[in-house]
Amino acid sequence: MPLTDVAIRRAKPSDKPQKLADGGGLYLLITTAGAKSWRWKYRVAGKEKLLTLGLYPEVTLAMARDAREDARRLLRSGVDPGQQRKAATASPTGAPEDCFETIAREWLRGRPWVPDYQKKVEAWFENDVFPAIGVRRAVELKASDFLAIARRMEERKAFESAHRVMQNCGQVMRYAVATDRAERNPVADLRGALVPAPEKNHAAVVDPMQLGGLLRALHAYTGTPVVRAALQLMPLVFVRPGELRAAEWAEIDLEAGLWSIPASRMKMRQPHIVPLARQAVAVLQALRATFPTDYTGAYVFPGLRTNTRPMSEAAVLAALRSMGFDKDTVTGHGFRATARTLLDEVLGYRPDIIEHQLAHAVKDPNGRAYNRTTHLVERTRMMQEWADYLDRLRTGNVVRLRPDQAA
Repeated sequence: MPLTDVAIRRAKPSDKPQKLADGGGLYLLITTAGAKSWRWKYRVAGKEKLLTLGLYPEVTLAMARDAREDARRLLRSGVDPGQQRKAATASPTGAPEDCFETIAREWLRGRPWVPDYQKKVEAWFENDVFPAIGVRRAVELKASDFLAIARRMEERKAFESAHRVMQNCGQVMRYAVATDRAERNPVADLRGALVPAPEKNHAAVVDPMQLGGLLRALHAYTGTPVVRAALQLMPLVFVRPGELRAAEWAEIDLEAGLWSIPASRMKMRQPHIVPLARQAVAVLQALRATFPTDYTGAYVFPGLRTNTRPMSEAAVLAALRSMGFDKDTVTGHGFRATARTLLDEVLGYRPDIIEHQLAHAVKDPNGRAYNRTTHLVERTRMMQEWADYLDRLRTGNVVRLRPDQAA
């Protein structure tokens, strides 16, 4: 019987390694330490071979099945998937497959990240990790080897990056353990050893009076219709700036007032629904009316020179700066903090409802992630009340709505 996500989550380690079969040679190996890794069993010239497809839950059941089918296609074309994997992931230095760099590149190849973050992580490894330990065998690495890398990053004040790099190194070592190329993950021994990363918050306006002035400035902006619409929509939907810039018309149902963002464009790689208040729908309708009748571009906010790419991140930031708002006052990302604060403190919405709408990881009492439609009715009501509140701030600086806040 094929595996299910529920069965995988419920599977617990035992005193012996377990194999949970999915079919077609694919199975999930559960080690005695609790690591869960995908394996695919296949034959070449009558000889049985194994291909490791990644760790669960980083590699989901659906992703593992897709990887199995890709490997099957290679096999049918006469290519040994295992040999092809070795050739594709080998270190440029020719290091063996059990060295840290080879394992890390193999692990990086399967990450479900947005491209920009993927490049950032790869750059960290290229600049800080591989020069130090890339050619060394993973099984020989100790906690002190990783601490030395972190210390060098701390010397140049890259405290937050040091934490992120060590987190990624730990995941690589977990992968090395699951693929029988290391005995344990020494990065786990660094807990508490790194210099704490300073708190870094995006500049945001959380004072209602100041927010009213900001909203008036956004509505008075006289730049291009695309940037103007983006500025007006940001406070209404409070998604991440990259999610807004890359919005596509195919994702938006103006009649239903819903914007469905696919998992591929979300930071947490989970699909997300944004209820659109009447004001948000009006902004989008007005923007659409400025496009040529024969416009066929996919993007809601196309670039200035071409409609085959979304507008640049710099476009909104430049508009904010042109209106006199510096980086210490407001940023595109800061509207999320604005909404989180005022929806709680002024409008009185439950924090978990707000977190759902922010597309943060919220789990039920059993530790399971909620799906994208959870609390959708209440979130829809909240988004409309939020839009109405912003209108009142913009036109009259009405800052207190709850009876318990009356003067």
